[in-house]
Amino acid sequence: MTFNYKDIRKDFPILDQKVNNRPWIYFDNAATSQRPLVVVEKIHEFSLQTNANIHRGTHFHAIKTTEAYENARDIVKEFLHAKEREEIIFTHGTTESINLVARSFCERFLSEGDEIIVTEMEHHANIVPWQMACERHHAKLKVLPFADNGNLETDLLESLISSRTKILAIAHVSNTLGTVNPIKEIIRIAHNHNIPVLVDGAQSVPHITIDVQDLDCDFFAFSGHKIYGPTGIGVLYGKRAWLDKMPPFLGGGEMIDKVTFEKTTFNELPHKFEAGTPHYVGAIGLGSAIEYIRKIGLENIAAYEHQLLTYASDKMKELGGMKFFGESPNKTGVICFQLDQIHPFDLGTLLDQLGIAVRTGRLCADPVMDHYEVTAMTRASFSFYNTMEEIDRFIDSLIRIQKMF
Repeated sequence: MTFNYKDIRKDFPILDQKVNNRPWIYFDNAATSQRPLVVVEKIHEFSLQTNANIHRGTHFHAIKTTEAYENARDIVKEFLHAKEREEIIFTHGTTESINLVARSFCERFLSEGDEIIVTEMEHHANIVPWQMACERHHAKLKVLPFADNGNLETDLLESLISSRTKILAIAHVSNTLGTVNPIKEIIRIAHNHNIPVLVDGAQSVPHITIDVQDLDCDFFAFSGHKIYGPTGIGVLYGKRAWLDKMPPFLGGGEMIDKVTFEKTTFNELPHKFEAGTPHYVGAIGLGSAIEYIRKIGLENIAAYEHQLLTYASDKMKELGGMKFFGESPNKTGVICFQLDQIHPFDLGTLLDQLGIAVRTGRLCADPVMDHYEVTAMTRASFSFYNTMEEIDRFIDSLIRIQKMF
């Protein structure tokens, strides 16, 4: 490794605390990652010293904030390897990004009797907006299933596609199974039928180098709070060819060109989709977070997180009564499991008493729960600031809880 996790942890002072009189272990990174000091300081700097609305102001702080906001767009553009900066739209998060496309794309291109394809492993944020679009336009939602090991049954995709299929929406990485889907191959199949593809990248951007031009995806969405940045900020990448054709999602503010009571004309990309005052401090903080992880190197991060995943998986398999959900050989640092007959809510509460934060419940993925016929799961998700020693404490805690039951 080219970095030392002990040095990395110094950048995350929130990890250096106690919960219930025990050193805190944070294994809920798939829900929200922690922020390094450089991001916190950047947010503080602009909130304290440079707070002014962007774009139309001509005074010093408005210009400075506008420049920082647009610089963040350039950082995201380079991070995703997008062709143009105008293809980067700032939103409030992955959910809004998907809703933007589900509303705007479908308003322009979806008609009665048309079809949309999603997968069985999607987060609710990549299911519900498409269901709502289908209800509005009297279209049909079709579902690509996954196998019990967590792999998508991609061989069934061709059979789902028809002449009425208008868009395919898919998670790059499952938030429950950790599966890294074969996105490039799926996009190739869809494009052979002239079907655009939206990729939910919320769980992939912290772990995988993204090149939207190489993937050839039509839309790509992610959230700042999953990638060591602020909450309330997200990104939608879209190919200009689609964004130019899509009507605005929201009205007002910077998305307008000229307003009269007779007719309103709309602004150029990317402002066409950024109505109102944007979360400019969040965008600036997101840019800082991306620069931080790029200095460490996503390849280094992925390699270390894979070590954590392998170590934790091997240790957990030694425990009796352990059932895993999603065992694809190609996955990120997410482990969903059930331990004996202990309800996940009880397990999560007891782990918290021992200073360990995990996620329990249905994980915003009801169809995944239904697939395995369970009511809830426990999820441990790792980041590059976690350690093998933390995993050892996690295993010891699971053993202790097992003995209690």
